[in-house]
Amino acid sequence: MCVPDRMEFSEGGRKDTSGEAENTVVQGMQHKYRQTALILSTNQCSMYCRHCFRKRMVGLSSEETASYLPAMAEYVRNHPEIDNILVSGGDAFLNSDRLIGEYLKYFSEIPHIRFIRFGTRTPVTLPQRITQDDGELTDLLAGYGKKKQIMIVTQFNHPRELTEQSVAAVRMLQESGCIVRNQTVLLRGVNDGADVLAELMNSLTACGIMPYYLFQCRPVEGVKNQFQVPFLQAVRIVDAAKARMNGSAKGFRYVLSHPTGKIEVIGAAGDEEVIFKYHQAKSDSDQARIFVEKTGPDQCWLDEISISSR
Repeated sequence: MCVPDRMEFSEGGRKDTSGEAENTVVQGMQHKYRQTALILSTNQCSMYCRHCFRKRMVGLSSEETASYLPAMAEYVRNHPEIDNILVSGGDAFLNSDRLIGEYLKYFSEIPHIRFIRFGTRTPVTLPQRITQDDGELTDLLAGYGKKKQIMIVTQFNHPRELTEQSVAAVRMLQESGCIVRNQTVLLRGVNDGADVLAELMNSLTACGIMPYYLFQCRPVEGVKNQFQVPFLQAVRIVDAAKARMNGSAKGFRYVLSHPTGKIEVIGAAGDEEVIFKYHQAKSDSDQARIFVEKTGPDQCWLDEISISSR
């Protein structure tokens, strides 16, 4: 997941697979889904995953992004339909404790915000950020958690990533009052087997980490030909994995993040068709819409034209 490969130079793929640029409302902040504002708080990570869909991102530094915080908060105040903030990146926990405190301060004061999320892979890639921070970060989260519920969204992709150090970091976040949920990316050659996927999800729930989404790997430049799993193969893997999972572990949704919304991959309908449903949609006309696509054996993504024409 972190070692570069010559396949990254192969042709094909896109820079922005889910239309992030067109959803920017304030520098560093996006508003694609009605209830959520997304902040790209930093372009830094402690590990640069080769499947990353934000490889294009150079953008502003953490300090420069934070300078737009007053404008971001003002936008959210003027949009009462927004009930949660997702601070992502890069990796949100590579911001300093001071900057994380600034995000918490601004958004915890807005009455219609119900919870604040942080997207981070540090429990996996740099657990010392949490376990060796002299309690500053967890104290900060615990303090603001009394005002607004704080959720941590991690990304464990393989059972081996649940190390003793990683679990210790997660426990500290939980003890600070945070809810910890996990988003996994389906990756060819990493977790594209029923046994591995089932072991991952069952192990996550054993640690009190609730599986949230299983994402179809996006067709990013340098990724498309390396990590993507075709839909017809993927739905069989997911169904077989779920048969090996307990009820809590199988509570995740298998989805893809598309420019038109977050689309759930429900399952196969025969040998050539796959059933999809909008889990979240950018357009009101697509909300909860179910559609069936004829997919080839090697098809790994949906063509925007084909689904918007139905």
